[in-house]
Amino acid sequence: MLGGGLALVLGAIGFLAVFAYLAARFNYPEVLDGSAEDVLPALLATGNAGRAAWAFYAILPLIWLPAGVGAFEALSDRARGPMRLALLFALLAAVSMMLGLMRWPSVHWELARAWVSSAPTDRAVIAAIFDGLNRYLGNFIGEFLGELSFSLFFILAGIGLLRRPDTRQWFGWSGIATGALGMIGMWRNVTPAVSLVAQVNNYLLPLWMLVFGGWLIWLARARA
Repeated sequence: MLGGGLALVLGAIGFLAVFAYLAARFNYPEVLDGSAEDVLPALLATGNAGRAAWAFYAILPLIWLPAGVGAFEALSDRARGPMRLALLFALLAAVSMMLGLMRWPSVHWELARAWVSSAPTDRAVIAAIFDGLNRYLGNFIGEFLGELSFSLFFILAGIGLLRRPDTRQWFGWSGIATGALGMIGMWRNVTPAVSLVAQVNNYLLPLWMLVFGGWLIWLARARA
């Protein structure tokens, strides 16, 4: 539980830090909708520091593994079924989000290096590869499947919290609400109607990670 709580707290801080850095250096997340001719040179211009930031961002989803185990240990006594499922969704969130983010310091980085020295005809091929990777690894795997998975993890954890007689009801419902908003916001690439929800969830997600992580740390110390 202690490791899971620390993972959530440090993960939330890490996500906010790297998000702020990439927003300042790379116009993130707006750059995700850009074309290859704009994005690839900008990516290369961030240099080794930018590549390192993306690499750090790509391994951050590993925090869902100890978080899933910690939540299971804390809540499985009264919600064994839901928490078993939550543990699986935490694993799926870690894998899918890592797959989506790892394209930036690896394949996209090599595409950016090739772009600057390629002829116009070759650039059309590079742009097609870039767009395809963004749609498959970025939109479908990383964002859609990843966000679906950790949203379901939060909903199931919220259900587990509601079943604890010593936990206030608002705490469990907060986890469920965070997960529900995440499941709405993940459709932002399909319709702009949910863009506001997605923006709100960008702040609500790390907040809930801090709160839930802090609770896991408190519970671990209380049981020690």
